[in-house]
Amino acid sequence: MIKQSKRLAYIEDEAEMIDLVRLILARNGYTVMGANGGREGLELIRNELPDLVLLDLMMPDMDGWEVYHQIKSEELTRDIPVIVITAKALNIDKVLGLHIAKVEDYIAKPFSPQELLERVDQVLLRQGKSSHQAS
Repeated sequence: MIKQSKRLAYIEDEAEMIDLVRLILARNGYTVMGANGGREGLELIRNELPDLVLLDLMMPDMDGWEVYHQIKSEELTRDIPVIVITAKALNIDKVLGLHIAKVEDYIAKPFSPQELLERVDQVLLRQGKSSHQAS
């Protein structure tokens, strides 16, 4: 039996990145909803309650960490896993993300399509929510 496609929200201020991630993940059974920036992203998350959030850190309207803290502070959204996707690839940023903020994963730009898919699959499997089957 085919399980329902998992729904992901990608909060990113570059439309081209949203389109790229949507293309990569859609070919593998995921539905990606894009939001242009933090404020729009929070609204999308609250309205749609996605299975996973992909979050850019550097956005002009609202910093990604602020978005993350708002997601985790609200009862309705706090259990949604978050993967940070960012060009901020310094080790200190990764340590802050994974160990201090407790994001589920951290992907540095640029990334390969395979890396993105593997990380999304792994996080959803850990959450017990993955419907993606390896072929």
